[in-house]
Amino acid sequence: MELKYDDQGLIPAIVQDADSGQVLMLAYMNAEALSKTLETGQTWFWSRSRQTLWNKGATSGNVQSVEEIRYDCDADSLLVRVHPAGPACHTGEGSCFYRVINQNLVVGDAGAGPGTAPTTPPMEDHFSLQQLYQVIQDRRQNPSPGSYTASLFDAGLPKIAQKVGEEAAEVLVAALAQEDQRLVEEVADLAYHVLVLLAARGLAPSAITTELARRHRPPPE
Repeated sequence: MELKYDDQGLIPAIVQDADSGQVLMLAYMNAEALSKTLETGQTWFWSRSRQTLWNKGATSGNVQSVEEIRYDCDADSLLVRVHPAGPACHTGEGSCFYRVINQNLVVGDAGAGPGTAPTTPPMEDHFSLQQLYQVIQDRRQNPSPGSYTASLFDAGLPKIAQKVGEEAAEVLVAALAQEDQRLVEEVADLAYHVLVLLAARGLAPSAITTELARRHRPPPE
């Protein structure tokens, strides 16, 4: 069976984490993007806005290594199962599908005319560990004077590991003898330094979630 591309020569590609099963993103491929994906083992897509091919993660380092590509019963959409090296979303979220539609969302009429575009309420302030990791990576790649994160990378891996140990000890103290807010603050400090440690070792937070997903799988019968 041949794949069915649309009248623009594109086919939608749903990208899924091969380990956790999480849907990461939706993008589009043309025949060339699919060929390059098969050839390189990394995802390539066609940008409809820029009208050009792009290799996911070529700039950010968040590449997606392809395990397999499936197509649906109508041969007009793809499922690309990958092992991601970092977050899929440009916001730093692991998946582009991190927001939930609720009763506060105003859904526009698909048949409405000009001037009646769908509107949504302002997004809540949202900051994730993935976004923090992206900031850490930026400080590493583009160090600026006075940056604490940049100073940690300059000090090297032993200093970073030492800080993780110190912060872990402070978490223990807060857990046993201090108020809840102090515990939250100390855990936040520990999480930050752990992310710095991962970055220093060339690892992404997704390596942790992948390992947790592996442990969560039921044992073979």
